[in-house]
Amino acid sequence: MSSYLLGFDVGSSSVKAALVDASTKEILRTTFYPRTEMDVISRQTGWAEQQPEVWWENLCFASQRLFSKLEIDPKDIISIGISYQMHGLVLVDKDNHVVRPAIIWSDSRGVEIGNKAFNDIGKKKCLEHLLNSPGNFTISKLKWVFDNEPELFARVKKFMLPGDYINMRMTGNINTTVSGLSEAILWDFKTNDVADFVLEYFGFDKSLVPDIVATFSEHGKLTREAAGMMGLIEGIPVTYRAGDQPNNAMSLNATKPGEIAATGGTSGVVYAVVNEPIHDELSRVNGFAHVNHTCDAPRIGILLCINGAGSQYSWMKNQIARDGTSYEDMERMISAVPVNSEGLRILPFGNGAERVLQNKELGSHVINLQFNRHKRAHFYRAALEGIAFSFVYGIEILKEMNIPISVIRVGDDNLFRSAVFASTVAALTDCKIEVIETSGAVGAARASGYGVQYYESLECSLSTEEIKKSYQANNLNGEYKRAYELWKSDLKKLIAEDNA
Repeated sequence: MSSYLLGFDVGSSSVKAALVDASTKEILRTTFYPRTEMDVISRQTGWAEQQPEVWWENLCFASQRLFSKLEIDPKDIISIGISYQMHGLVLVDKDNHVVRPAIIWSDSRGVEIGNKAFNDIGKKKCLEHLLNSPGNFTISKLKWVFDNEPELFARVKKFMLPGDYINMRMTGNINTTVSGLSEAILWDFKTNDVADFVLEYFGFDKSLVPDIVATFSEHGKLTREAAGMMGLIEGIPVTYRAGDQPNNAMSLNATKPGEIAATGGTSGVVYAVVNEPIHDELSRVNGFAHVNHTCDAPRIGILLCINGAGSQYSWMKNQIARDGTSYEDMERMISAVPVNSEGLRILPFGNGAERVLQNKELGSHVINLQFNRHKRAHFYRAALEGIAFSFVYGIEILKEMNIPISVIRVGDDNLFRSAVFASTVAALTDCKIEVIETSGAVGAARASGYGVQYYESLECSLSTEEIKKSYQANNLNGEYKRAYELWKSDLKKLIAEDNA
């Protein structure tokens, strides 16, 4: 009898779904919903919210679509895995009803709250115990609601991360993971427990924190109601849950110290696995418990995030490109434009506060635009180069932390599909980039197989896909380097102006 693994990746743009054959690890089908990107509510500058109910509805539509052309008996699905957008805040009342829209990862309203907490608690204590500043993460967003919406906060029974909410809708259970609490900045790596000192500082009762379950374990079973909405059957166990970036790294076989993964989706991320809790003194990159982290064998994911990555490029496609232009069309147009886009440069930081810039909100900037010289193709190339340069800028921080980087593994479903983008990053980091055919939903499905103990180890559950393509470092006689230095000079000037 065949056995199948089901995975979902709940992002801020869409929900992806994947079905995997457990015995062969073959990807049987993938899909996503909706076809257009989900709306982000921005009631004020720097705010970003979404309705959690919309995530759930879209997940159900994605699930139904996944099985619409497959003759699969739902009884043969042995487990479900969930990947989700990190750092969001979902609040529910005593009846498990959502109290307000979710404050998602790109929202900036918690920046000053987190900065104050960093100073008040003490930078040394925060970095040694939490590996991070409270910054613009979930706990600071919770404090914002406490301060600004007291009537709503009074109704709150539990706070959750987006993946915790999806699990609640599937199973009726409210729980979270160590990895999840670490991304909320509520895990103490010194005591290996919930960071009580953070709760005490903000004035929160520990009862707000969901119960903790192991990342690979039974998080609950599908309720009859959830199964009906998803087109499945009651009782299928949810056995894995992780934030999208730890999940993406795991999907690309980055589970051991020295292994590095990257993605260029709505945000851009480089994720390096190390075997000890380390931190950046300026908190420009972040350390979180990786999916396979344990007290006895620490596995920390050092995460570099660029908010203004794919969000900028999709803006280019939707606002600058002619109707009907695809990303493939844009890539073909770019090929006719030389490195450095004939002097046109774009800084991509238009999607909220940037951690890599110490939580500054610089906005996106178009520099040296010449009306008689630059066309749409120049904009496309300058946008991709700007995102690639921001990756390189962040990778320089990782190298300052003595994290060796020689090979970066990436999926084939994001910005790294662009040869221009991948070649630029490879050239400037002197790294080999390996493109592997997988996705977050596929990785979540396979990981759930380990969670349900179908596989004897995490390594057994991971992808065995061969490298689809690779990009070698080639600096074209220094052209990339010269372009990057000009871009970095523009960035330094903006930072200086912001500090003035």
